[in-house]
Amino acid sequence: MPIMRALGPGSLSSFLKAVLDLVRLLLLVALTVLAAGLLYGVLAAFNPDMPLADRVHFAGLDRIQAWTVALTRMLTVTLFVAGVLVIVSRLSEVFATLKAGDPFHPDNVIRLRVVAGSLAALELVRYAAWTFSAILPTQVSPEGPELSISAWFSILVVIVLAEVFREGARLRREAELTI
Repeated sequence: MPIMRALGPGSLSSFLKAVLDLVRLLLLVALTVLAAGLLYGVLAAFNPDMPLADRVHFAGLDRIQAWTVALTRMLTVTLFVAGVLVIVSRLSEVFATLKAGDPFHPDNVIRLRVVAGSLAALELVRYAAWTFSAILPTQVSPEGPELSISAWFSILVVIVLAEVFREGARLRREAELTI
């Protein structure tokens, strides 16, 4: 049974790039829907005559407080989807260089740093969302966010990989200059 190649056309990298491109498209659609819903929600919060404006209810909250809770949750989901979109887009660009057989392209270093920063930002947004929801006047008191060791470990791994790619790009430049 032949082993699939990791790099180049027709490789595992090609397959993963295609999957990431499909996921990116789905995330763009989701982000568009979420952004439109968020905009509609902001308008509906201030205009009770809009359709569905009276559909947001939380026990013990008036209409504006209920919309504040709903919009905060929608904003959190929108930020999460946007962060995942940035990660998927950058990984797709990395896999495009792998598909082309050029893993140590200098731009991959920046792309991986953006992925690490986006992963960290998603974790921080999760903590911020919990903090904000804890001060909102709802009857539901949210449990505190647990420190995700695996998320922070993944961030550190991506940072190290970015440095590995940086060193690979440097070695490639040196090799090109000596030839």
